Amino acid sequence: MSFSYPKKEKLKSQKLIEKLFSEGKSIGAYPLRIVYLKSNFEDDTRFKTGVSVSKRNFKNAVDRNHIKRLLREAYRLNKAVYFNNILSSYALMILYIGKDGTDFESINTKMKDLLDAFSKKVSETK
Repeated sequence: MSFSYPKKEKLKSQKLIEKLFSEGKSIGAYPLRIVYLKSNFEDDTRFKTGVSVSKRNFKNAVDRNHIKRLLREAYRLNKAVYFNNILSSYALMILYIGKDGTDFESINTKMKDLLDAFSKKVSETK
């Protein structure tokens, strides 16, 4: 797995996002939460991932977009380490549920914790 985050790995399907939130399971590592659902994709991607930041907690779009950029970058850098051994396909949504701003170092460490917990959970349920 490479360190890229191409367009085909981005979660964009509205139907799949709705199904993800209605039927998916979640794991949390404050201030992050991941909602995941096992699914099959037409293309040969194993993971489709989206990020989200609450408008209720961050009124300014500039602040939301900054946190989303940090989340995507932390995911991009860490996905190869944690997802190499997972063979199933999953739809993922990474949510920032904190109420205050943050920096890249703290998001990166929490992303590592979150992806580690996700990979352990998925490997248990095989």
